[in-house]
Amino acid sequence: MAYDLSGKTIAFLVANEGIEQVELTEPWEAVTGAGATAKLVAPELGTAQAFNHLDKADTFEVDVAVVDAKVEDFDGLVLPGGVANPDALRLDADAVRFVRDFVAAGKPTGAICHAPWVLVEADVLDDRTITSWPSLKTDVSNAGGKWVDEEVVVDQALVTSRNPGDLPAFNDKICQMFEGR
Repeated sequence: MAYDLSGKTIAFLVANEGIEQVELTEPWEAVTGAGATAKLVAPELGTAQAFNHLDKADTFEVDVAVVDAKVEDFDGLVLPGGVANPDALRLDADAVRFVRDFVAAGKPTGAICHAPWVLVEADVLDDRTITSWPSLKTDVSNAGGKWVDEEVVVDQALVTSRNPGDLPAFNDKICQMFEGR
């Protein structure tokens, strides 16, 4: 399905190391291919190191330090996974604040694989149904959310998926949400 995200700016929040590359690049290509401007937001300016599972992959230039990121500057947020990426982000107070404020503003947010760990830390899962990598099930439940094993789940403005195999459905839903459907 074709989407028109012209004029939209989407934040991709990542740690400076440990991002699952495909969970960054495929959603990035989906939103920019639909006309959006994508910005890489991370704790530190410079580069962000992606991985293909455990092997180093490409590096990406960071556009905005998370301490300087403002919710009002973005129309959507994507949280890529990888185990190390969200684990590092949930220890960064500015990243957690940004996610909490973004969700509280009701702006569309997508999180895939292990990325819901940041949603747990931001304390935004009360009474929400989400999916993730299966090992996060207990964390999601303990944070007040309901975990389900589905390809993609939409709960209000929150879109979640389990793993890279779900990327086609995830990308479709985030573009739909970012477009305002």
